[in-house]
Amino acid sequence: MDGRILLQTKELKKYYPVKAGMLGTKTEYVKSVDGVTFEVARGEVFGIVGESGCGKSTLGKLICNLTDKTEGEIIINDKNISDLSKKEMRNMRKNIQMVFQDPYASLNPRMSVRDIIAEPLIIHNLVHGREETDDKVVELLRYVGLDAYHAQRYPHEFSGGQRQRIGIARALAVNPSVIIADEPVSALDVSIQSQILNLMVELKNRLNLTYVFIAHDLSVVEHISDRIGVMYLGNFVEVADKNELYKNPMHPYTQALLSAIPIPDPTVKKDRVILKGSIPSALNPPSGCKFHTRCKYAMDICKVEQPVKKQVSDNHYVLCHLYDKK
Repeated sequence: MDGRILLQTKELKKYYPVKAGMLGTKTEYVKSVDGVTFEVARGEVFGIVGESGCGKSTLGKLICNLTDKTEGEIIINDKNISDLSKKEMRNMRKNIQMVFQDPYASLNPRMSVRDIIAEPLIIHNLVHGREETDDKVVELLRYVGLDAYHAQRYPHEFSGGQRQRIGIARALAVNPSVIIADEPVSALDVSIQSQILNLMVELKNRLNLTYVFIAHDLSVVEHISDRIGVMYLGNFVEVADKNELYKNPMHPYTQALLSAIPIPDPTVKKDRVILKGSIPSALNPPSGCKFHTRCKYAMDICKVEQPVKKQVSDNHYVLCHLYDKK
């Protein structure tokens, strides 16, 4: 990391309208992403973790401009991409790429691997002529641990782990400033997950890549991230350096997530924090602190007043009324 900010979001929101009432005349909103502000330095891996439905994947798509925002700003390399036209965004697209969750659905089954990887190279005029294109495709395949002959095959001929390697090669093709990895190992067998994670770490170090790594598994995020943001119902409740977060989790939700990580040694016991109920609906979130309905430390103020971000130590922020006086 060189300390320079590569990616920023400011009060980013994504609300989905839903018609309600007997005649569908009332419009309510699912607040999938609700005022997210964060930044990622060049060469950093910023992990985003949380339960299903907390808005992680929507945030990733917003950053890539794959879905329209409701409010807020997205800034990459000091350029605000929030309101770019489709043509302008197409030119910016090479700066930000995405590795999708499902390697079975994210590759066109009618295209050969060669054509899948070559497509972004050709779109952005990064290669000239078939020979140069083929050479670049082979180079990218070798980056991700595949061989030249794989270029002539089709996605259905590969395993899930190999398909994800192809997806990573496609994302690398345009030499992006930042890669959004949306749960890139959750659809893979456990035995393959570590191989893909190790590959991503190797590529990050080799090519000085910047990742936003989205996952629901804190143990996966720990393996690859430099900093971690814990997300709950559309916003971060805690952001900290990886070591600080795992050593000193401050938010009750983070504490519960960490307590659920299994320990390989059966002789080691730890206290499990059991959350009450299930995650509330983003259509009708609780008032005040959105976590108060599941929090054993909830106070009266939590039910009526939304907490604000507080810095509790160097590069460690938390949204919780427990720390109002600290």
